[in-house]
Amino acid sequence: MAEIIQKDGTWVFDGDALRLTPGRDKNVGLFRKTLGELVVPLGALAGVSFEQGRRSGRLRLRLRDGADPLLHATGGRLTEGDDPYQLAVESDRYGVAEYFVDEVRNALLLDQVPADPVDEYLLPGPAVPLSVSAGDGTASFDGERVRLEWNWKTEDAKSAAGARTLAVTDLVGVEWRPSAGLENGYIRFSVRNAPTKAPPKYDPNSVELWGFKKDPLMALIAAAVQARLPHPAAEPDVLPEQPEPTRQLAAAAEDGHDALLRRLRELGELHRDGVLTDDEFAMAKQAVLKRM
Repeated sequence: MAEIIQKDGTWVFDGDALRLTPGRDKNVGLFRKTLGELVVPLGALAGVSFEQGRRSGRLRLRLRDGADPLLHATGGRLTEGDDPYQLAVESDRYGVAEYFVDEVRNALLLDQVPADPVDEYLLPGPAVPLSVSAGDGTASFDGERVRLEWNWKTEDAKSAAGARTLAVTDLVGVEWRPSAGLENGYIRFSVRNAPTKAPPKYDPNSVELWGFKKDPLMALIAAAVQARLPHPAAEPDVLPEQPEPTRQLAAAAEDGHDALLRRLRELGELHRDGVLTDDEFAMAKQAVLKRM
């Protein structure tokens, strides 16, 4: 077993999994403290590294692509203080950190753990229920439904319809972005068959974030929802084979479509050769397009 205890947190490796416990140091972010202890199976790891500095170093875990819904939901946008897969190491513990890295790397080699992406989540995501108030609203998630409630700072156009309840089965995605510079952040839930280009400020399926302390906690909601959505790398559902009459109709429609495309090309050639005037070409083209 390998263990390293720091103000930033404690990492323990027992040969099968890593147990990551956040510390109580002021540099540990609110997100990391709220997320709590993480257990990372060895099979979810792609690598581990240690970087030395003059006063402190940093341990970093690299997970296999697609193994963690949290990393997918946050897209690498967590700060160092919030990132649970980084640990600040004091200079007098460099030797311990190097030993820790060697133990994990040896286990990866012995178990022949590949670094390839995975097509299923190997970590469960944050525990539910969850509720976070930040920006212009409150997002709650019980494992099956997301509820969005608004506060006095919400735009009237968004809050007029009242609180929103979204079933996980109706969602196709969730995205979290922190504030950056003068640009506000958000958490946005993508609803099936209801795409929108509205800014988060006006989108009733989004909570706008303004860069305050609790903004990163919305990433917990995003990760918990992501863990319950189909994995991005999973094979799409295969449609059932169509009965013979349906296939025949589809083939006939395809043949007719190809014939109309050929007709359009012929009309274009006649127009270029001067056989058809501009008006004649426009009328003939419009007639073909209507048939399509």
